[in-house]
Formats: sequence, structure tokens, C-alpha cells
Amino acid sequence: MNMLDIMKIGPAVPVVQIDEIVQAAPLAKALAKGGLKVVELTLRTECALDGVKAMQDAAPDLVVGMGTIRTPADVDRSLEAGAAFIVSPGCYPALLAAMKSSGAPALPGVATAGEAMAASAAGFSELKFFPAEAAGGVAFLKSLAAPLPDLTFCPTGGVKRETAGAYLALSNVACVGGGWIAPKALMSAGDWGAIEAHAWAAAKITPDISV
Repeated sequence: MNMLDIMKIGPAVPVVQIDEIVQAAPLAKALAKGGLKVVELTLRTECALDGVKAMQDAAPDLVVGMGTIRTPADVDRSLEAGAAFIVSPGCYPALLAAMKSSGAPALPGVATAGEAMAASAAGFSELKFFPAEAAGGVAFLKSLAAPLPDLTFCPTGGVKRETAGAYLALSNVACVGGGWIAPKALMSAGDWGAIEAHAWAAAKITPDISV
């Protein structure tokens, strides 16, 4: 699958952080049982790399990518760990080059029109819009549709279940990313039932055409 194929699998991609490796398997099972098929695991903890395989083993149909890619070295070690795709919170020339040369499905992060154009010039047509709400939200992405019609976004950062539909109604948005599906409090409590319920609700989000 290419990046656009992955983005179109479902309306929402949970952005998750595992603080202990024992969280990986039950998290993967909860997300999969809730109907979600793609997850972005963030490279923010020491166990994140091991978490890729643990999640894949627990839920083989789950497409597990690695987020918070900040350096070319992060690209290499994430793919070596088995990540199905890679996501960065921002972009700069060396990182864009490393993501492109890896050949893996990749979603560089952008927050401005200039960054989106730079990523496009580097060969990317699918981008992460981050931090979505702080960087202009629905109105900003809507304004980019006409001058940059060939770019498709996954807005992440401040997006909630209640606001996701407004993003999904935009012609240049394929899916949304969010931490509300598996928040840290539920992860720490091991409340996998609640996370499954959040996943179920996220999987059913539809475009809000009233916006």
C-alpha cells in the first residue's frame, strides 16, 4: 500500500504512546476490536520500537506506523523495527530526503503553505497537518484546497471526535489523527474497554457536510 491507500482505510488514525511494552498488545487488540485498522505509534519512549512488533503480533491486521520521526536516523530505526509507514511532526530538507529515499509510505508534517509546497517539491503529495487546531484548523485547510489541489492531508493535533467530521468534509482531507482515542489516562489505567469504545466511535465518524 502507498500512503494514500493507508490514509483511506478509515476515517481516524489513533496517535498513541506506550510507556511500557506490556501496554502494546492489549492496546492493539482494543483498537482492532473497535474497528480501527491503522495506528500511529509515537517514537517518544524507549519501548516504542519494540512496540511495533508487539502490536503487529497482537493484531496482525492492524497497520502500525511510527510517528514523531525527527531525524534520518529515526527513519532507519523505525523501518528496521517493522513500521508500515512513518510520520513526522514537521519537516526539513534532510528529513524529507531520508523519508523519500527510504521508499516507505511516509507522511511529513507541515503547518504552513510554504512547508506544504516544500514537501510537495520533495515528492510528497500526502501530508500531516500539525498542529491542526493551533495552525488554523478547518478554515486553513479549506483555503489550501484551491492553490494546492494535488495535496491530501491528515490533520492531527487538537482534533477531537466532535470536530473530526468537519475536517473529513474537506476535499483535501483523507483522514484525521487524534490522541483522544487512547489518551494517556486510559492507557495508564489499563482501561482497554474504554479505548475499544472510543475506537468504535472513531471508526464510525462521517463527514460533517453542514460545515
